[in-house]
Amino acid sequence: MGIRVSGRFILASASPRRCELLGLLGLAFDVMPGNIDETFRPGESPRDHVLRLAEEKALLVARNHPDAWVLGADTIVLVAGEILGKPQSPAEATRMLEKLSDREHEVLTGFAIVRQDRAVRIREVVGSSVLFRAIDDDEMAWYTATAEPYDKAGAYAVQGMGGCFIREIRGSFTSVVGLPLCEVFEALKRVGAIGLDKPGQSKLIID
Repeated sequence: MGIRVSGRFILASASPRRCELLGLLGLAFDVMPGNIDETFRPGESPRDHVLRLAEEKALLVARNHPDAWVLGADTIVLVAGEILGKPQSPAEATRMLEKLSDREHEVLTGFAIVRQDRAVRIREVVGSSVLFRAIDDDEMAWYTATAEPYDKAGAYAVQGMGGCFIREIRGSFTSVVGLPLCEVFEALKRVGAIGLDKPGQSKLIID
């Protein structure tokens, strides 16, 4: 029993984590990054921010591919009301890890699904809480000397070496990685982007 896709599917992101997660569903998809300005707008809440960016990424790609299903996403890390982006140096990564050490923080991932020729435009946000254990100084030095923290919001990868700092996750693990598979699957099925084959049918059919 496989997944049937009702048309072309495009992921508007070059994130290796999102590509890997979406691939777990067995979907055939193209990758076309939706490169947009990710600056916060005055008065914009973190939740509104990730929703807007996810939608803008999807819309940017969908305008040139109106007959395709387009998925955009964006993830931010929040600790004590402060948004942690992607560190640009070991010193910045260390400062972020010091903020996360021995405390809980929130990860918000927004996603949007757009198909222009069917006037489909939905967006959702998934929040998860992540509890870090206390991180020793030598552990921070070791981790920031690797390549892992530098393309990750909050300076860590939950699915990588950074997982050794995580005591507990309340919510969606895949959302913390970068794409909430449960909610994305439900939304794709709800809008008719995907369906499930009956036993004996081919694993993947492109209509």
